[in-house]
Amino acid sequence: MRRTPRPQATPLRLIAALPLLLALALGLPAALAQQAPGDALVSAVDAIGMTVADMEHSVAFYTKVLPFEKVADVEVAGADTEHLQGVFGLRMRVVRLRLGDEFVELTEYLAPRGRPIPVDSRSNDRWFQHVAIIVSDMDRAYHHLRQHRVEHASTGPQRLPDWNRNAAGIRAFYFKDPDGHHLEILQFPPDKGDPKWHRPSGRLFLGIDHTAIVVGDTEASLRFYRDVLGMKVVGESENSGTEQEHLNNVFGARLRITTLKAAAGPAVEFLEYLTPRDGRPMPADARANDLWHWQTRLVARDAERAAGSLRAGRAAFVSPRVVGLPDALLGFRKGFLVRDPDGHAIQVIER
Repeated sequence: MRRTPRPQATPLRLIAALPLLLALALGLPAALAQQAPGDALVSAVDAIGMTVADMEHSVAFYTKVLPFEKVADVEVAGADTEHLQGVFGLRMRVVRLRLGDEFVELTEYLAPRGRPIPVDSRSNDRWFQHVAIIVSDMDRAYHHLRQHRVEHASTGPQRLPDWNRNAAGIRAFYFKDPDGHHLEILQFPPDKGDPKWHRPSGRLFLGIDHTAIVVGDTEASLRFYRDVLGMKVVGESENSGTEQEHLNNVFGARLRITTLKAAAGPAVEFLEYLTPRDGRPMPADARANDLWHWQTRLVARDAERAAGSLRAGRAAFVSPRVVGLPDALLGFRKGFLVRDPDGHAIQVIER
């Protein structure tokens, strides 16, 4: 009697090698394949930081014009923070502010002072970054900002059109803080946004939904934030038309927008300008004390492992190594600063 041969079981060694083979097929560094599915390097977006010229002036703006609450105020100096931020001889004051469940951090470099934001900055320059503050009533929020004479970046609040299915009904407005950093107020229609933004609260300004960054190539940014850091894509759209032009104040603006999230904290949103393509790159000599400097703080379970994966992905490091801090004045004991493919600063910390 002839026996029909049984299919041979796939050797366990081959199964274990599948992630590596897939990574090589995709052209990714082999070290990145050792990351198990669902084992993201970063677990949360902790805070969005920006460099300011005058802390008292900035804190007054964020706590009186906007309803942020101060939760920490520290001054730091020394070799460890110099290595962390890549600025020699620094002394910096850092103020942490909360709105709802989210945080921003303002940093004033008492020494050495950096450069101001270029006066001709546009929303498609790749040093552009903003935070999106959710409001419960766009008309009331805009009226409040007008009463405080904020500087417009948009011509006024814009409602994204119904033809744009993924963004239809969203209302948004860009304005600037005292140093010229872009901020956005945004109101979601009932069928969009995190459910928490639709819960009755009685508050006008609710919290931070995301930070947005201009990128030159969405696919390159995805390799950094999704493939290496493990953030997940949660939204995509392509926006154009007069509403988008007047929101960004860029004539002919057509954007590919991609939103990613970690397990906790605000999202990170890519803004790739498909047109016009004349946005300027991040200055090659940008430093953390320059006023155009933003840094998005990500929480890693293991800072050394995160640094290793980023090095394997050929990321540009600002810190020479993972820096250990002798105290927890900044809220963490270990971290480093690295730049994404467009030069945006990412501070990775381990609690």
